[in-house]
Amino acid sequence: MVSKSLFVFAKIIPKPEHLSDARSAVVGIVERTRAEPGCRQFFLHEGIDDASLYLYEEWESDAALAEHYNQPYTTKVFDAYQRWLAKPVEVTKMKPAN
Repeated sequence: MVSKSLFVFAKIIPKPEHLSDARSAVVGIVERTRAEPGCRQFFLHEGIDDASLYLYEEWESDAALAEHYNQPYTTKVFDAYQRWLAKPVEVTKMKPAN
């Protein structure tokens, strides 16, 4: 059976002085995000060779991801990103190839 999930890979590049802020903000929403009905996976990683954060996510659907983006705790992080990030978040949406 082919998965109908939506997979998301997000690269977050904070300004050096805000790496800790950005990391803490995302860590602070991990458990609430995982508890959302449409969330199947939500993992935060940190680059070894760069000062970037990476999110690996799996959602039931685009609608579930949109609902996540509308959560107050998510919009609070997005608002802070306006000050903290060196450039916009790079989001790649994927589906299984087979």
